[in-house]
Amino acid sequence: MIASPLATATLFHIGPIGISAPVVATWVIMALLACGSAWITRRLSLTPSKMQTVLELVVSTIDDQIRDTMQAEPERYRALVGTLFLFILVSNWSSLLPGVEPPTAHVETDAALALIVFCATIFYGVRTRGLGRYLATFAEPTWIMIPLNVVEQITRTFSLVVRLFGNVMSGVFVVGIVLSLAGLLVPIPLMALDLLTGAVQAYIFSVLAMVFIGAALAENSANTSSKQAGQQ
Repeated sequence: MIASPLATATLFHIGPIGISAPVVATWVIMALLACGSAWITRRLSLTPSKMQTVLELVVSTIDDQIRDTMQAEPERYRALVGTLFLFILVSNWSSLLPGVEPPTAHVETDAALALIVFCATIFYGVRTRGLGRYLATFAEPTWIMIPLNVVEQITRTFSLVVRLFGNVMSGVFVVGIVLSLAGLLVPIPLMALDLLTGAVQAYIFSVLAMVFIGAALAENSANTSSKQAGQQ
């Protein structure tokens, strides 16, 4: 288990760059997701296998969530939202493997994920509305709101980091403490709860990403963002 939420041990160096355990875990999870995706989709057919049926169910569920949350067709956003959800889900659940530190229990990983959402919000907003119309959204409903709307963009990104980091890190520490004090069998209910918490946090992060991106696409985006984010 990790000794501090902000401390990471360096395993090895690539030139002057130190590579820590969370980075290695991130690479492994990325490789597993990429290889698993390639393996599942290598032989798609009109008569789906059980694995293809599960895959289609996951994709259709993500598509429905994108339509409901963003009020947009999902094709353009499916890869980003689906990848965020699956990566965070697998990362959260990796805490149940002995000796594995989940990447999402480290603030730098969560900050990188939030930065992806921040950049995606700007990218899709400019791509859909045009640079001028997107920048004009910061002056809604009046130009006096420009500083507050800019601060909102930053603070909601920071809230993604804090929400994911705090929940995942606290779950890892609770299970670790109970495991060290009570032995192997007692923490099993907490580990089951950790599975549920990991899935919920992956879902919330993905939905908030959709809310922020959808707000950048919609008219009156500042008001839409604040209203939808407040409901999560």
